[in-house]
Amino acid sequence: MEIWINPACSKCRSALTLLDAEGADYTVRRYLDDVPAEDEIRAVLDRLGLEPWDITRTQEQAAKDLDLKDAEAWPRDASGRDRWIKALSDHPELIQRPIITADDGTAVVGRTEEAVRDALSR
Repeated sequence: MEIWINPACSKCRSALTLLDAEGADYTVRRYLDDVPAEDEIRAVLDRLGLEPWDITRTQEQAAKDLDLKDAEAWPRDASGRDRWIKALSDHPELIQRPIITADDGTAVVGRTEEAVRDALSR
């Protein structure tokens, strides 16, 4: 299992605390320092069963600078998917956190205790 974290994020710290309490075997990826490539983001999206706009932190300054809320410039469909993925790779602070890749090949966005426990059960 791998967990993508920002150490400054309280949700990430909570997830790590729970993983440690449960004795989970995991690897930490500080995705702001070890930025995922576009192919890695695609793979995680497939594991999550989500689209890039589903894991984008639209309140971040980078999202505002890119004007991600402009639906015409940033369509949320197949035509805009690659552009969204590139934005996430170019601006990793936009990636929702923490993301936990489970041992069964799936992944979850571990923002709640229930989501972290779900990843542990897989």
